[in-house]
Amino acid sequence: MVVVLMGVSGSGKTTIGRMLAAELKWEFHDGDALHSIENRQKMARGIALTDADRMPWLYRVRELIEDCIAQGNNAVIACSALKQSYRDILVADPAQVRLVYLKGSLRLIAKRISARKGHFMPPSLLPSQFAALEEPRDALAIDIAAPPAEIVRKIRKELSI
Repeated sequence: MVVVLMGVSGSGKTTIGRMLAAELKWEFHDGDALHSIENRQKMARGIALTDADRMPWLYRVRELIEDCIAQGNNAVIACSALKQSYRDILVADPAQVRLVYLKGSLRLIAKRISARKGHFMPPSLLPSQFAALEEPRDALAIDIAAPPAEIVRKIRKELSI
């Protein structure tokens, strides 16, 4: 199984993903690591990515998902997957890929983003993330206001993993 943790920047995808993968003894992959240098530089300058910018990245994430499935490796992957068309690309096999939407308010996430250090995504791009977000119709939605350990427990319970 591959669990894709999705949501806007600052929703906790990496934090929750690492915790969940560690508990399950699964692989963890951060989709941000698959962005091109150009995309990272663009975001660092405060310029939102376009769909054209994101397409090669989305296909790299899909290839990672396909590789995990083909090798029989369970994995947790953090990937914003903001639009339904992006999620349609990522879900290589609906029987083996589960989406978990880490959902939070703009206010809460803005507070978290402003407190983090060393990330290429500046707080100024958060409104563009929310503008692009199409809430998923086919994902487990988890409120991120709870502590990370509780979020991980809830994901495990809801997905029976």
